[in-house]
Amino acid sequence: MPSNEKFIIRTMLSGDVNLALYWAAKEGWNPGIHDGDCFYYTDPEGFFIGELNSEPIGCITAVAYNDSFGFIGLYIVKPEFRGKGYGIQLWKTALKHLGNRTIGLDGVIDQQENYKKSGFQLAYRNIRYEGIGRGSISQHVVDLKDVSFEDLVAYDTTLFSVPRPKFLKRWINQPEGASLGFLKNSKLAGYGVIRACQIGFKIGPLFADEETIAEDLFNSLAGKVTGETIFLDTPEANSAAIALTKKHDMAIVFETARMYTKKPYSLPLHRIFGVTSLELG
Repeated sequence: MPSNEKFIIRTMLSGDVNLALYWAAKEGWNPGIHDGDCFYYTDPEGFFIGELNSEPIGCITAVAYNDSFGFIGLYIVKPEFRGKGYGIQLWKTALKHLGNRTIGLDGVIDQQENYKKSGFQLAYRNIRYEGIGRGSISQHVVDLKDVSFEDLVAYDTTLFSVPRPKFLKRWINQPEGASLGFLKNSKLAGYGVIRACQIGFKIGPLFADEETIAEDLFNSLAGKVTGETIFLDTPEANSAAIALTKKHDMAIVFETARMYTKKPYSLPLHRIFGVTSLELG
């Protein structure tokens, strides 16, 4: 970096998050229109922006869910500033913020080897599928707002690495979206969220105890946006989820590598039909 250039990394203000999401959209990642508030509220201290001579040129998020787990996302340097060492400084800032926690990320495939150098191990691949919304509401599906929030957090914790009540409170209530649960014997046996994105709508998470429950939730969510483009990010290891995408004529458009430091979390992938987001896990 030339001596007359000044590069600083600072914590984002809430207004900076939309810039990061704009960059993510330009990368083709298609974030949700209302993701910013949900993401930022989870850990405001874990959002970083890099400025060169006061111009924002890069960003990264390092959300600490609790003292044991964090997730890195939105790792972006504007194309014209890549290869100059700014990205690695952002990366080191994120790792420092998360400290000794186990860290997860969904990285683009061509960066997988670089992440391995920082101690990340491949757990599985997430595949993004694209299709057209169609379906109808199942009689077993209810508005998630009518389900006890404590029950939702307890259920979600069995399918995520740690409890995340702060995030969920906003995620299920965002505008231009819908959140549905599936009740079996009066107990939550699955839930899903659909949200408006820069292009179309994305379903995530889609968690279910059984394939038929996932099918009912998927149809109910997709039926909310009939005729619109929809996306689902699903673990490649879940064969039932892959079968679901084929049944609905969805096509592969993108993939990422889910990676962790330390020992990867042993998640019940057979119940994870759609991950929540590639930015926050």
